[in-house]
Amino acid sequence: MPIIKSVRGYSPILAQDCWVAENATLVGDVVVGNKSSIWFQAVIRGDVNSIRIGDQVNIQDGAVLHCTYNKSVTLIGDRVSVGHNAIVHGCIIESDVLIGMGAIVMDHAFIPSRVIVGAGALIPEGMILESGFVYAGVPAKKLKPIDPEKFDFFIRRTADNYQMYAGWLD
Repeated sequence: MPIIKSVRGYSPILAQDCWVAENATLVGDVVVGNKSSIWFQAVIRGDVNSIRIGDQVNIQDGAVLHCTYNKSVTLIGDRVSVGHNAIVHGCIIESDVLIGMGAIVMDHAFIPSRVIVGAGALIPEGMILESGFVYAGVPAKKLKPIDPEKFDFFIRRTADNYQMYAGWLD
């Protein structure tokens, strides 16, 4: 059973049809939307501020979601994939986004819809990305526009696949 802890009067709220791995941890002011999945060893700490996760989001193995006390919340839209070992901290990520494996997104960064953040990228504090592009590097830079076919393959297909994978484990 996952570790689900209350703190400061807040308890995680999970949609009935989301899937959470047995060794995932959810703490405090966390809300997880419909058809979302929280994978093995993921940590979602809403102990110091709120974290909102939309529908059909997958938080993959070892990812960490957190925020900063009295400074930043973490908001994630629908159909977002947060890759293995990524860190998402006190930022806003709109719908239809892929955050690559090991990427770091810092406080007050803004990632609009239709963005791919490459594996290992660093999105610095306060950085505002532009919709429709791939970003990569440390610090991240805009690399190229997202081809419409790649959008469906990398963003929509990943969200759909993780919903399917979670169904295998029920």
